[in-house]
Amino acid sequence: MNSNPLPSPPARNPATRPALTDALRAAVAEKAAAARDFLIAAAAEFGEALTFANSLGAEDVALTDILLAARLPIDIFLLDTGRLPAETHALLAELEARYHIRLQFFFPEAAAVENYVRAHGINAFYDSAELRRACCRVRKLEPLQRALAGKKAWITGLRAAQSPTRDGLARRETDANTGLVKLNPLADWSEAETWAYIRLHDVPFNALHERFYPSIGCAPCTRAISLGEDLRAGRWWWEAPEGKECGLHVKP
Repeated sequence: MNSNPLPSPPARNPATRPALTDALRAAVAEKAAAARDFLIAAAAEFGEALTFANSLGAEDVALTDILLAARLPIDIFLLDTGRLPAETHALLAELEARYHIRLQFFFPEAAAVENYVRAHGINAFYDSAELRRACCRVRKLEPLQRALAGKKAWITGLRAAQSPTRDGLARRETDANTGLVKLNPLADWSEAETWAYIRLHDVPFNALHERFYPSIGCAPCTRAISLGEDLRAGRWWWEAPEGKECGLHVKP
């Protein structure tokens, strides 16, 4: 198996610049208002027991802008796996400066990472789906458990149209892993609506999106995609598409 990702195409992804027609502007305004109202209701229902898991993807930065514009007292956290791209950290610094905020960071336990690498190798996730999922458990799932400790509900930027594994995604559901309420305010948004919101509101976004990375995770597990490929084709590209989730978001 070739573990080297495809070379990045020129930095001009047309998907990030949808034509801002009157119809698209109206759809975005309507859905953004609905997402804001959804978040306001969630904040009223759950209070401090609600948190937002921000992966810094296009959907997440749009949702961050909506949440902060509404001045909602909802904590925002990030899982830093230790292998994020430099562009993701650059975006993080830009967001914190733009919105005058500090995200809450959760890192994997050092001993668990050391044990995994010593037992399997630094890039063992390329060797099998089992070892890839084991790496995700160490770097993502365990930190997520700490981030959600004491919470009753969490917010994500998931969209149903992102991949086959997210088809039929509801705006409100019970998370299969944690048993908590999971809220997906952008579940019915399209890619064009997401990018139209970002452009209309001048929201900072990851520079990798312009280089045809629609879905961005850890650097060694993310590559650029070709036009026409599934939006998550660049994630764990050596695996079958129906199983390409890290374990954070699974169907029961």
